Amino acid sequence: MTKILRFLVVFVTFSAAHWAAKADVYTVDSVDAESDTVRPGFITRVINYFNESNKNEPGRRLDFSIIGGPHYSSDSKLGIGLLAAGVYTVAPGDVLTSPSNFSIFGDATTAAHFKLGVSGDHFTLRNSWWLSYELQFASIDTKFWGIGYDQCSLDDNETDFRYLELSSFFIAAKRFGKHLYFGPEAVVSYVKADKLFDGGRWTYLPEHTVSPGVGLSLTYDTRDNITNPQRGVMLSMAQIFCPKFLGNTSGYSYNELTVAGYQRLWRGCTAAAQFHWRLAWDNVPWTQLSGVGGSYNMRGYFEDRYRDCCEADVCLELRQKVWRRSGVVAWVGAARIFDKPENFNLKHVLPNYGFGYRWEFKKNMNVRIDMGFGRGQSGVVFNINEAF
Repeated sequence: MTKILRFLVVFVTFSAAHWAAKADVYTVDSVDAESDTVRPGFITRVINYFNESNKNEPGRRLDFSIIGGPHYSSDSKLGIGLLAAGVYTVAPGDVLTSPSNFSIFGDATTAAHFKLGVSGDHFTLRNSWWLSYELQFASIDTKFWGIGYDQCSLDDNETDFRYLELSSFFIAAKRFGKHLYFGPEAVVSYVKADKLFDGGRWTYLPEHTVSPGVGLSLTYDTRDNITNPQRGVMLSMAQIFCPKFLGNTSGYSYNELTVAGYQRLWRGCTAAAQFHWRLAWDNVPWTQLSGVGGSYNMRGYFEDRYRDCCEADVCLELRQKVWRRSGVVAWVGAARIFDKPENFNLKHVLPNYGFGYRWEFKKNMNVRIDMGFGRGQSGVVFNINEAF
């Protein structure tokens, strides 16, 4: 009940400006004595700003907005974040060129979570190239339960530690045909653990890892847009190699597959489904294991509560637009971690379900609040764009 109340508090806080705008709630405006014109007050300007944030102006190359405020999640507790989001195109008026997007984000919470980063997708003229990127720095007080289902499922294994992370990825995909993209991918991650596990049973693990990798990415994408799709399919495969001669702490490789589909069912309603796996092998460092939990994968579980070399998950979500810029979602899902593909079975499947609220911050770009539930866990997530 406490978590539900917290969810409602965040929901009301987040929606206040939106509902005030619809109810014509304004501060006292000032009058310019020389021109007799009325100058809107501060609250009025804020409301008008968000009221217009999702409207596109014809021929405009860049649509840029900033949003910030308090948020809450079970992992990071109470925090304050700032997000600058933009949608732009290299060819205004050309319907064959997809809109590009970027976001710059910063966040700080009472649980000593600090994040700063930039991410985006850039499409060149007529989508001849698709460039996807992310760069992030994080300093986080978090928890570790071990490796493998047997260790991760034991609440008594919970140990605290802090990690510093600098990570990035970059994909340069060339279009072949109408919907196929293929190209190189580069990733790099540096993680340093402070007071690793604080004397816990996993003290043999290294306190820092360096993990650069290179590989190939293949994507087939018919989605109508990439930030809030309502129809189409997306199939993405990547094979990444992280050998020691690139500077890795230990040599390993992994491949990742994502298959997602979207279909409109009735007015304002979209059904979305996703299957995802990540298979890693050889000397995989603990910082690069496949994990379950977080803002995008199995919402409601603590981020990376369950981790092992391999992970597979599936999610089915129903998204309904309710009124103007507001919408709701509900989902069910399941996941499994395992050490190698031949050991996959349905013995220890992790269930997941939840519901959420959506507010259209920009055209096809939602701010979301999700309440997720899992096996013995639940959590609140506040984030930008859909989980998939």
